[in-house]
Order: sequence, then structure tokens, then C-alpha cells
Amino acid sequence: MAGGVQIRRATLADLDALAVLFDGYRQFYRQAPDLDGARTFLSDRLTKAESVVFLASDDVGAVGFTQLYPSFTSAGMARTFILNDLFVAPEARGQGAGSALLRHAAEFARNEGSVRLTLSTAVDNRTAQAVYEREGWQRDEAFLTYQLALLTK
Repeated sequence: MAGGVQIRRATLADLDALAVLFDGYRQFYRQAPDLDGARTFLSDRLTKAESVVFLASDDVGAVGFTQLYPSFTSAGMARTFILNDLFVAPEARGQGAGSALLRHAAEFARNEGSVRLTLSTAVDNRTAQAVYEREGWQRDEAFLTYQLALLTK
């Protein structure tokens, strides 16, 4: 618990609150609102155990989430996790929820035997970058990231 924020693993029972936060996350990254799509996407991830989602709540309700996808490092021959999504509702920012989610994700990954957590963020998302760096995350200066678009929606 950090500053009145509690973190726990999300379940299908959290889907309604989680979908609202996830839709807000997508809109932050300039995607069109799609609450039904957010709900379906998250339901699929949770039902198929394809990701691990942690939910941050305060006295009022759900205020943020993070979603981890399992992966591996071939060079290191070990498990890793990709911290793919992290979002705190605008009205709840500055209260420690983001930092608490990052610490909880790191503890979970460590307990799962993971050697590393990896995340990407927008180049102009300086607020999030400051939180990551304050929590001990280091910017990768050794590798460039490339993407190849395969399908358009």
C-alpha cells in the first residue's frame, strides 16, 4: 500500500472498472474510444491467461492498472516480462499509484523467476519517464526498437 493505494491482481470480476481504465489508456495514445472493445480484449487476456493485470485502487475505487506479458530472453535463457501497459486515471495522478504499480510488477516478476522487466513509452511522455527513472528503471542506450506493421485494423 502506498499513499492509500492498494495493488492487487485483477480478475474477471474487475472487468468493468478495468475496461474503463484501459479505454482511457488507449485514448491517451490517440486511439478512438472503444469501451466494448477494451472489455473484450481484456476479457480474452484474462480468460486465456495471456497476461497478468494488476489493479490499483483507493478509497473511491479503481484508479490505475498495469498489464504484463510473459516473454523470454534467448541470449540469457531466462524468463522476462514486458510491462506493456501502465495507466493511472488523470484525477488520481501524483498520489503514488504509478510507482506502486511499478514496484508491485517488479516484485511479481522477481517472484516468478524473471530476470528483467522491459517497457516502452512514447518519446514525449516525460511525466511517465520521470516516474520510471525515479523507480530505478534505466533507459536502454544499447538497442534500437524497430516495428513492422503486418495487419491494419
